[in-house]
Amino acid sequence: MNAPASGWTTSCWANWKGAPRSLVYKLVRSGQVRVNGGRAKAERRLEAGDEVRIPPVRIESPQDGDRSPPKGLLAALESAVVFEDARLLAINKPSGIASHGGSGISFGVIEALRALRPRDSLELVHRLDRDTSGLMVLAKKRSALTELQRLLREDHGSGIEKRYLALLVGRMPDGTMRVDAPLHVGLRQGGERHVQVNPAGKPSMSHFRVLERRGGQSYCEVRIETGRTHQIRVHARHIGHPVAGDDKYGDADANRRLREQAGLKRLFLHASTLEFALDGGQTPYSLNAPLMPELLEVLDRLR
Repeated sequence: MNAPASGWTTSCWANWKGAPRSLVYKLVRSGQVRVNGGRAKAERRLEAGDEVRIPPVRIESPQDGDRSPPKGLLAALESAVVFEDARLLAINKPSGIASHGGSGISFGVIEALRALRPRDSLELVHRLDRDTSGLMVLAKKRSALTELQRLLREDHGSGIEKRYLALLVGRMPDGTMRVDAPLHVGLRQGGERHVQVNPAGKPSMSHFRVLERRGGQSYCEVRIETGRTHQIRVHARHIGHPVAGDDKYGDADANRRLREQAGLKRLFLHASTLEFALDGGQTPYSLNAPLMPELLEVLDRLR
């Protein structure tokens, strides 16, 4: 946010001593910073008398920064590696682990892996929702990160093929269902993100293909052409077959039944496959992460 010294710098920034600028800009972009009661924009210049409201933020002390990730988290991620070469590291991320720290989360995948591999220069290529398990790729070289980010941007991410496995509530039609529905990210009170189908949203495309029926539910492969926030979960709800175990966009009664009958205690959504090529298309990669054991057990109980 551009502001004179008498504005943001003294009245707000000083109160957040030690806060990274990335955090400040994230809060501004997400609408959590208000000026005179309205949402602030990053380019807004403050004037004398402006009333600025900022959300409560916990800034880590130097002692916090010296803490190491929990041993259980380190062990889980150390055993989660499914592929590695000189340029890339891929893991099968367990459900419940965030991609990175922030918003009350001290450690995520990136912080833990950097602690495990202090000699490697690791950067997240992409992110997964905290509740989603499956394939996550990190770059060990800047050149690989740059090329993969370019592939993700090309033609709505068509340079990288992304496939997921999901259990959808109810009986999906046979074959493949194409869902072309724009998604808009909004904020609820308290800053929680909530995504909905909205003509004003960004173009979003998903393809749902039924693999088999299990206990009246539909076990599907989902291919996404875009990577919007909560895309699969919102598109699944949009077609009337929400992802099983989804406590944000799902069917509460169905979730309760599946918990009681099949022991489903988490979101049944798993990133299974990433396919792409580096070196200008000369070096193909096909990375896979097997379905988590707790999800396999749910499928077995639904026979």
